[in-house]
Amino acid sequence: MAEPATLLAGQGFAVYVLHYFDRTDTTYVDGLPTIARHFPAWMKTLWDSVGFVARQPQVDPERIALMGFSLGAYLSLSASTIDSRIRAVVEFFGGLPKEMKLFMKRLCPVLILHGETDQTVPVEEAYHLQRLLEKKQIPYEIQIYPGVGHGFSAEIWRDAGLRALAFLNKHLRA
Repeated sequence: MAEPATLLAGQGFAVYVLHYFDRTDTTYVDGLPTIARHFPAWMKTLWDSVGFVARQPQVDPERIALMGFSLGAYLSLSASTIDSRIRAVVEFFGGLPKEMKLFMKRLCPVLILHGETDQTVPVEEAYHLQRLLEKKQIPYEIQIYPGVGHGFSAEIWRDAGLRALAFLNKHLRA
């Protein structure tokens, strides 16, 4: 995760790292019951964090993006369906919970980065999101890495970081 964040910070983006587990005294996710129990609190944490970031003097509140990894990608995409302050999402090996269709008010441009052989979050999640974005005519880009699972090697992180930089430059820069 440090690779894309460091790359973006080096290019002038204000990068903030959210520790949403802190709100629930969680250190890891041990299954769907934990996710279901804490998802609303984590979403509230994300909402509050976007508000905090938007008030920072070095941040343009009209150009806020989220970058999420695995569960963080699910949270980022979910937040973007209800929070108009979020202008773009870069999601790494995550997806959009199907339940969010009930609450969805909007979608923003999304960069989908996923491993083809991901056993934790199946690549079908990426394709489901792609179909939804196409149906709603929302700009997106997708990169499925062949033979890659959940998490990336250094070489893939570098490629994903460069893709994230190009995507955010395209959708956030004036």
